[in-house]
Amino acid sequence: MAQIKITVRKNGPYRVEAPIGSIEMVDADGSAYDLSGKVKDGNLAFSLCRCGASVSKPFCDGTHSKIGFQAAEAAVRGEAGQSNPPAGNAPPQGPAKM
Repeated sequence: MAQIKITVRKNGPYRVEAPIGSIEMVDADGSAYDLSGKVKDGNLAFSLCRCGASVSKPFCDGTHSKIGFQAAEAAVRGEAGQSNPPAGNAPPQGPAKM
């Protein structure tokens, strides 16, 4: 099993769980986030916002549940290099009809 686990929560955040010291998270300027307050049961554990509405970005504050955030969570599986996009994310099949 991998040391770092990222779980895509249904219509919610990315949940990150890892041993303490195994992750360094930096902002666009290269400044490190202080993750020392993100320890749970002896491991690093935090959720990253993916709805874009959290006031504590990049961390989740639960706003996704208040705004009705909807996202595609299904892992794409394919055979021999073929991929199957999750339902609702398939590319258009032709020109739009007006």
